[in-house]
Amino acid sequence: MAIPSKLIIFTLSSLLLISEAIAISESPFIVAHKKASLTKLKSGAERVSVSIDIYNRGSAAAYDVSLTDNSWSQEVFEFVSGNTTKSWDKLEAGSLVSHSFELESKLKAAYNGAPAVITFRIPTKAKLQEAYSTPILPLDILADKMPETMFKLVTPSFVTDAKINLNSFLSFHLYFSYNMLYLIFFRMVPVLTGQFCLFF
Repeated sequence: MAIPSKLIIFTLSSLLLISEAIAISESPFIVAHKKASLTKLKSGAERVSVSIDIYNRGSAAAYDVSLTDNSWSQEVFEFVSGNTTKSWDKLEAGSLVSHSFELESKLKAAYNGAPAVITFRIPTKAKLQEAYSTPILPLDILADKMPETMFKLVTPSFVTDAKINLNSFLSFHLYFSYNMLYLIFFRMVPVLTGQFCLFF
């Protein structure tokens, strides 16, 4: 009895897909988060502190991990400490590494930084792999900032005097409003248009 050729092809393709899925599941998965914060200095400049956290969320180690962050223009920024590149030999599965550096700017500008680039090697693939960090929010360097006290939330005195929990109060009213809208639009409108339904 001969084995049909379609069955052989199906079996071989299934084995190929399963082996590919196993190989993919045993690989690194790099996630990088880039943060930047501004600090105004007495000298009239503003310092930018940048930190990049790199996580390996995969199930295998990443090798020859290299971080490059060349998004900082030399016309706007001067390096104070650290540099924009860093390398690690190995990043184990489930581990975290961090890198930070500081820059200084004396120019008033709005600056949008690009994501940092992380390259790494997987033993099962010849091609170098790439990952990107999260981008940072636009930095408003040396901006005229409003005092934060102007934006402070003022709670009415009757709320604080009566010791009413404002969150519970708002939650109840939102829940009540949602249910009323649901009853009006999904139960009353069908009744008025003749599409009455007995089941809720």
